[in-house]
Amino acid sequence: MRKLTTFVAAALAAGTLGALGVTQASAADPTGPITGIGGKCIDIAGASTTNGTAVQLYDCNGTGAQQWTVGSDGTLRALGKCMDITSAGTADGTKIQLYDCNGTNAQKWTISSAKDIVNPATGKCLDATGNTSANGTRLQIWSCSGGSNQKWTTPTGTTTPPTTPPPTNAVQAVAPYIYNGWGNPPDPTTIMSATGVKWFTLAFVLSNGTCNPQWDGGRPLTGGVDQTTINKIRAAGGDVVPSFGGYSGNKLESSCTSASALAGAYQQVINAYGLKAIDIDIEADAYSNSTVQQRTVDALKIIKTNNPGIVEYVTIGTGTTGPDTSLINKAAASGLTVDSWTIMPFDFGAAGQNMGNLTMQATDGLKNALKSAYGYTDDTAYRHSGISSMNGITDANETVTVADFRTILSYAQTHHLARLTFWSANRDRPCSGAYPNDDTCSGVSQAAWDFTRTFAAYTG
Repeated sequence: MRKLTTFVAAALAAGTLGALGVTQASAADPTGPITGIGGKCIDIAGASTTNGTAVQLYDCNGTGAQQWTVGSDGTLRALGKCMDITSAGTADGTKIQLYDCNGTNAQKWTISSAKDIVNPATGKCLDATGNTSANGTRLQIWSCSGGSNQKWTTPTGTTTPPTTPPPTNAVQAVAPYIYNGWGNPPDPTTIMSATGVKWFTLAFVLSNGTCNPQWDGGRPLTGGVDQTTINKIRAAGGDVVPSFGGYSGNKLESSCTSASALAGAYQQVINAYGLKAIDIDIEADAYSNSTVQQRTVDALKIIKTNNPGIVEYVTIGTGTTGPDTSLINKAAASGLTVDSWTIMPFDFGAAGQNMGNLTMQATDGLKNALKSAYGYTDDTAYRHSGISSMNGITDANETVTVADFRTILSYAQTHHLARLTFWSANRDRPCSGAYPNDDTCSGVSQAAWDFTRTFAAYTG
């Protein structure tokens, strides 16, 4: 390889490189990230251009070390060099490196309709070593198996790739729901001052009967109480995650009749507030409709494309052993990777049982579902998982205590969950008398904001 490179350098100086079969990348060739197992990007270690630098998996970050040009000449190029099979090896396990482009078969690749990247000279597939998505995993060639560690999504047009934020951001991950539509909503700045929490999930954006987003389906996006709440939170150094959906009311996902229309409704809210994150709270019968599920998945893909860096949370119901997997499987099959699949581990009909233990059990079920759908490792699956609990007495007369929240917090810390929230900050107060059915207190022994204070200690 070194002798050939020397010869190529000399030919370049002589202006005869084209005769050797070495071509230059065309500006028309598609450029962008190549993603694989776990949603990770193909990356050049340390963004180094030194010959022999490892080609690896890493969290997508939008840097030049992850911008690959799919050349019409069969090359995959980044940082001005080519993806190369070390020493033109043919054996399973031969590592992939970055090297000067030289026109050899060790730098030729074809991309199949099945998302395999194949080296024609060897018939071997580009493979993530050990079937893992851990940062730093080396790429290699291996006999084609159809495994998830050999499946790649390549750029199809000349684009500037979005920067994907890390799945766990402890400040943003803890965002209790707050609701202005009923009872006596608390002042969010009081909670912020008392607990240190910075973010809130603001509920709920619904349809007004058409594909038009409004708070609770009737309050305008701007100029009302919800706008005031957002302004107060931001003035105090925090921010919000608007939540679309919830249990009651007309859902945009049903009222909007196409994915593009639904994405347009989401975009109205994103634009109204300059959002960094959204939550799709799926807990009504409408979402069991396969058409509505696919429409939601496709709309979220559009939002990801049009809003680089936005965080997408999807919140779903669950049983004690994990959630229904139909929506997760549709998302994975469609190429949608959200930042957190968040389960609501309550209303099991489990009165008298330990809700902390049941929450951990259900979240392990979610982790397994994500592993199956996306090919994630345990660690990556947990880092795309979240918990949205209910503090106090649930609708099914289960009791979730502050001690249960401490159990959940410890579990989240251990597994680095992407999201940790609950319904709701409105309820995070002791009741002055008998437990009322108006979401103004928890119904359990606590001081004001104890549940928020517990989750606010999350460090990711």
